[in-house]
Formats: sequence, C-alpha cells, structure tokens
Amino acid sequence: MLLHLQTWPEVETYLNAAKGVIVPIGSTEQHGPNGLIGTDAICAEAIAKGVGEAAGAMVGPTINVGNAQHHLAFAGSITLRPSTLMAVIGDYVASLAHHGFERFFFLNGHGGNISTVGAAFQEIYAAQSLKSAANAPGLRLKLKNWWETPGVLKLSRELFGKAEGSHATPSEVSVTQWVHPEAVKRVAMEAANSRARDFCDAEDYRRLFPDGRIGSDPTLASPEHGAKFVEAAVRDIAEEYRKFVTAA
Repeated sequence: MLLHLQTWPEVETYLNAAKGVIVPIGSTEQHGPNGLIGTDAICAEAIAKGVGEAAGAMVGPTINVGNAQHHLAFAGSITLRPSTLMAVIGDYVASLAHHGFERFFFLNGHGGNISTVGAAFQEIYAAQSLKSAANAPGLRLKLKNWWETPGVLKLSRELFGKAEGSHATPSEVSVTQWVHPEAVKRVAMEAANSRARDFCDAEDYRRLFPDGRIGSDPTLASPEHGAKFVEAAVRDIAEEYRKFVTAA
C-alpha cells in the first residue's frame, strides 16, 4: 500500500497492527545513451511497490534525488550534497516515527547513496541514544540494494554475464523499460569503457566514461527481462523485509 494513496485514518489503522515502512530511495542522473535519467528512482519505486504488495507493508514516498555529483557533467543530472540528503532522511524518518512507525526499510536504487544513507542512520541512532533511556524501544533502520539479492544476481549472470557492467546496466534499464514501455530508447553504441579506476569530480568521470556507461551493454535490455528482474527482486526482498520487521 502506498502512503500517498492512503488517508490519515487508514494509516492509523495500519499502525494498530504494523510498525514497518518501506522507503524507496534512488537518484536522478544520467544512465548512458539509452537509460532514463530517473532510472534509479524508477527501479526502487517499482520494486518497493511490489514488496509492499507481497508483504502487506506500507510504502513511503520515493526519495528520487540522491548523491550524484559525479554525474553532473551530463545534462539533466541532479544531486543533493551528502549533508542535504542526510537531513532529508533524518526529517523523513522523524516525521513517520512521530506517528508510530518504528522499522524503516530503505530500498535503494543507487550505489552512490550507500555511504550517505549509512551516515544518516548513524546520526539518527546517535540522537536516539543521547535522548533515550538505555532500555527504551527505539527505531531500527535497514538499507537494501535491490540489485544485490540472490535471484537478481543469478538472473543478471544468466542474461548478461560481463555485459552487465556497473553503471547504466542492462538489468536496471530493463526494469525501467518494463515500468515505462512508452519511453524505451533504441540507441546503437560501441563497447563501453570498463577500466577499473576511481574517479573524483564530474569532469573526471566524463573523461573516463564519455557516454556515461561503465562496462555495460544496455542494448541487451528489454521489458521482458525487466519483468523477470522485478519478480526476482520482490520475491527475495519481501522475505528479507518480513524478517526485519519481526526480529526481536
């Protein structure tokens, strides 16, 4: 169930029986010549909705802009500073905690968010520890990257092998094509640069990866593959969510 499609009495009723919420979080950034700029948020939102339906969980509004400064050399990319994203996460959690939510399952679509989300969790835990008695019930937060489930990894290996790469991947592009078949882009492209090298700022990234991809071949993407990835991710993550919200 999507929070933004509920009424406040419906949310109160939900909280009488459950304390968990799924928070989709992604990014708004370039994804190569045929990948949608909203890919990371689209994937997180679609899979979170499926997990919510499978697990009977509330799904909060998507945080669709994340840490993407290294993509700013490509038109359309938007970033938040790490400190800004941490503040957004802190206020989001505090608002829902105020109403009685206690378990926050962040379903992530963007690797660049991982360290900042972790730091935001630590800020929330620190504030909780500093103001609460040691034995008081507290909040629990978890971050799950949708592309790291056993089912998704197995499917990616079977369908794409090394062509999966690590950015603008055929798996994530496939998911967006399944969600938005009206926005599928067909673009011919040469082999992507897959050199393993760290990058710093946006200009450095574009020098290394001129069309935005890192070792991927998203021309292999299809809506049919996307449906399989969503099914695999929902199956694995729904089970993980259930364990998270019922753990002592």
